[in-house]
Amino acid sequence: MHLGFIGFGEAAFELASGLKLQGLERMTAYDPLWNMPAYRELILTRSTKAGVTLVQTSEEVLQQVDMVIVAVPADKTLEVSKQLKPHLEKGTVYIDVSASSPDIKKQVAANIQEKEGEFVDAAMMGPLPVYKHEVPILASGYGTDIFIETMQRFGMNISKVSDVPGDATAVKLIRSIYMKGIAGLYVELLEAAHEFNVESLVIDSLSETINGCTFEETMNRLVTGTALHAARRSVELGGTIAMLDSVNIDSSMSKAAKEKIERLASLNIKEKFKGEKPEHWLQVIEASKIAN
Repeated sequence: MHLGFIGFGEAAFELASGLKLQGLERMTAYDPLWNMPAYRELILTRSTKAGVTLVQTSEEVLQQVDMVIVAVPADKTLEVSKQLKPHLEKGTVYIDVSASSPDIKKQVAANIQEKEGEFVDAAMMGPLPVYKHEVPILASGYGTDIFIETMQRFGMNISKVSDVPGDATAVKLIRSIYMKGIAGLYVELLEAAHEFNVESLVIDSLSETINGCTFEETMNRLVTGTALHAARRSVELGGTIAMLDSVNIDSSMSKAAKEKIERLASLNIKEKFKGEKPEHWLQVIEASKIAN
């Protein structure tokens, strides 16, 4: 098994480092920054540590490998696939680990399929420096089965989503709505709590509310409860925004939440459910779709 990398940044380096420890000896990489003075030493050091042979062109990688991990910025994903397509060997497994959109993944997959390659949309679902090659990976696309069969022997943690390119990335990007959004909410909440010198009281109160239930239970309760009381809660958020504005704290997260909840209020879910709280979040989402 000969593994290639197009782009040898942190993600590729961490994967390769872990795979080396698992006995994968044949790895080759190309990085367009390798000959730039500002990055050359870093890339050379990484390749040496990971036991990866650096080459001067992406074509050299594709001529040698059975499987290639393409780790380039999301906005370069489609362009890179077009550049690589003429040099792709039949049957090569092309694994795209970028965070580009599902639509872009489908276009990349079409490029690879034209050359009779096997495409994999791979979404890495954890920090590479912590997990290295064992990072949980969701994979989709028609090359997924080969990817799993080949790389699980080296300890990679891969779960198949489907045969459809883009499905794995969709999970990652949708998950990011929460992971990135909640980080922004935390910052806004902590800025306010610190400004009013009530950090401990706020954190303790939230901990008591949230820690007693699972994530799914909390999510269900908040979505169904807010659907029922959306009008009142949007007004409450208006008070929060006014308070933050009065002490010059950025209230953009609260404003966005207020806008979302106001839209929910416009759906009249309380009336549709005759004043009773929906039992499950799915009822709220389905009601939203009908309204649209």
